[in-house]
Amino acid sequence: MILTSTAVYAEEIVDLANRQAWFEARRRAGYPVLVAAAARCWASARSATGGPWPCYAATVEHSVHVRADRRGQGIGRAIVAELAERARAAGKHVMLGGIDADNAASIGLHRNLGFEQAARHGEVGRKFDRWLDLVIMERRP
Repeated sequence: MILTSTAVYAEEIVDLANRQAWFEARRRAGYPVLVAAAARCWASARSATGGPWPCYAATVEHSVHVRADRRGQGIGRAIVAELAERARAAGKHVMLGGIDADNAASIGLHRNLGFEQAARHGEVGRKFDRWLDLVIMERRP
C-alpha cells in the first residue's frame, strides 16, 4: 500500500520490528489495535495530538488499512465501528480520521458510519510527485 497508494502519507516500507514497536507503544498508552488477521487488515486509535495535551484527552484519531483485494467486504466497516465503540466505552468524546481527499471509498465508509467532514487541508502532503489534500472527518462516538 505504501508504494502504490496515497492511503498512507509515507514512502518507506517498514519492517516487522517497526510494527512490533508501534503495536507495543499503542498498548502501553492504552489504545486498541484491532486486526482482521485472515484479511491482513488493521485499525488503531491513538491520541489525537500525539502527545500529552490534557485538554485533548477525550479526542482520539484512528487509522484503518484494508488490503486492496479485501476491500468492499465489510472488514473496514466492522473494525472502524468496533474502534468507535471502544472509544465510546473509554469515555472519548470525538474520534477523528485523516483521509486522502481522493479516497472516495474511505470517505464514503466513514460517512456511512456517522463521520462528518470537519476540514479539508489543501496540498499538505506530497507523494508520487504531486500535492495531496487531506480531509479530516469526525464523529462523536
